[in-house]
Amino acid sequence: QVQLVESGGGLVQAGGSLRLSCAASGSIFSINRMGWYRQAPGKQRELVSTITSGGLTNYADSVKGRFTVSRDNAKNTVFLQMNSLKPEDTAVYYCNAVRSLRPPSWGQGTQVTVSS
Repeated sequence: QVQLVESGGGLVQAGGSLRLSCAASGSIFSINRMGWYRQAPGKQRELVSTITSGGLTNYADSVKGRFTVSRDNAKNTVFLQMNSLKPEDTAVYYCNAVRSLRPPSWGQGTQVTVSS
């Protein structure tokens, strides 16, 4: 199994920045891809960004140019740098890890609130 612990959420004004972290433990050697998803009240969970074990990245159109995903393999940690935050970025952000032939693992989530 893989355990994921997110941190770094909080309250920020529009235009501000936050950096989320996701520390992975357990069967991390088998992780193919990690990513960030978010869920706003009354909405479905949506993809924000992913990064593969080889470093390939993917972003939702709504965050391209503002968010950057990165990983520190030595620390088994994935980061999401969020700049130019908007009120519509307000959501609970979840870390996700994908392994072959296994169900995905999820963190407990961290709240990001952007005030206008």
